[in-house]
Amino acid sequence: MAVVIGVTSGMAQTPQTPPALFDRALLHARQRRAHAQGGVTFLLDRVAEDMIDRLAAVMREFHAAADLWTPGEGLTGPRSLQRIALDEAGAEKLPFAPESLDLVVSALALQFVNDLPGVFAQIRRALKPDGLLLAAMIGGDSLTELRQAFAAAEAECEGGVSPRVAPFADLRDIGALLQRAGFALPVTDVDRVVVRYANAFALMQDLRRMGAANVLIERRRTPTPRATLLRMAEIYAERFADADGRIRATFDIIWLSGWAPHASQQQPLKPGSAKASLAEAVKKAGKE
Repeated sequence: MAVVIGVTSGMAQTPQTPPALFDRALLHARQRRAHAQGGVTFLLDRVAEDMIDRLAAVMREFHAAADLWTPGEGLTGPRSLQRIALDEAGAEKLPFAPESLDLVVSALALQFVNDLPGVFAQIRRALKPDGLLLAAMIGGDSLTELRQAFAAAEAECEGGVSPRVAPFADLRDIGALLQRAGFALPVTDVDRVVVRYANAFALMQDLRRMGAANVLIERRRTPTPRATLLRMAEIYAERFADADGRIRATFDIIWLSGWAPHASQQQPLKPGSAKASLAEAVKKAGKE
């Protein structure tokens, strides 16, 4: 069975016609099934704990807050926190009135969005001046080992490669999208988590129990041959196993934050307003 957690990089497509990459109705069904069967939540638990710490560091109260599409039971936060669950159709139109919120949080959900620029723009419009977006999403080099192992096995056994793990957004992608949506003071950073498993099939089982089986629209619709799966597991172990035989799986959690603009926020200096030139500073340093 193919598995995927992903968000496309290169998100500069025309906003009016974003590509539909993910079957979000299928995502909803698989997340519900995983939750009902007792989901694997170690990544979500890590993010939820970190979210509490990051919000505490902001040192302000939020009186109208929303948790956007976080899987499972959602996040804990201010008393006003309203959970916006993914609906059965996986719609990306948000139910927020303009300037109605002072906080939007989201955990491990935005990597499955088809139109991330559009969702960021909707969040920006929904935030009051000086409102905060704080979110965590899978990105970077996540599941690079599984992607490489599947690609090599399919090429060797079947003479071609099918979509398995979508390419992920990196820090520059996300930072640029926040700026494009009109957020002030955008900040991004990465929390890399390396998890070890007995074999590739144990990793794939965990991904299914996260509700993260392949939801790419262009996914393969026929069962993967057993020979391909076995070869994938062999290649994974050959390339990404530690000395004790256990394999490594990388998860990069991208943290992002941005503020709705407000006059009280720190502003960059206007061009030409510096009191000393860079050339003068370099010349002075050379004399010392």
